[in-house]
Amino acid sequence: MANIKISQMTAASSASGGQEFEVNESGTTKKVTGTQLSTFIRGNVTLGDLSVTASASDLNTTDVTTLGTSEASKVVTADANGDVNLSEELKAKSYNETYAAVTSSSAATALNCETGNAFSHTLTEATTFTFSNPPASGTAYSFSLEVIQDASASGYAITWPNSVDWPSATAPTLTATANAKDVFVFYTRDGGTNWYGFTAGQALG
Repeated sequence: MANIKISQMTAASSASGGQEFEVNESGTTKKVTGTQLSTFIRGNVTLGDLSVTASASDLNTTDVTTLGTSEASKVVTADANGDVNLSEELKAKSYNETYAAVTSSSAATALNCETGNAFSHTLTEATTFTFSNPPASGTAYSFSLEVIQDASASGYAITWPNSVDWPSATAPTLTATANAKDVFVFYTRDGGTNWYGFTAGQALG
């Protein structure tokens, strides 16, 4: 197509689809409407003309039905739950973990592994812990748990899940003094079938 000259163009904010523009093609002056120009551009300009290497579907981020799918050729993928997977190692300047305080209800305390990797629990009663939603078998996962006694030194006890294996098969004894803090670490690699429990520190201030 020959060079096109648009003269006396109305400002874009006031132009309409019926606005006429003069163009010159091979020495012949013609008039085209804004709608005709728009149709021509959409039909003839490609992403390649704009030096864009992505496909139209890659750019169409509002098409949520295609988001969350995995591409085998990509090194970073994300699923529909927002879980991001890297096919290679991750090197970060800083690493942070999400912390959550959990409470008990009717002598039961539920700890959801999906909500973080660092937890605390202030005892208000004797309670039984449950651990839920660890990653599937084959993915290692660990979390820390800070257990805090109450200000009255009530000495509340904890019942751990049967799936927790402690060193020498012996669960630690909680510090019973007022506001005492005991920190434990738990690790699994088989989807929570087995948890390994370790004492990180006791009688902390």
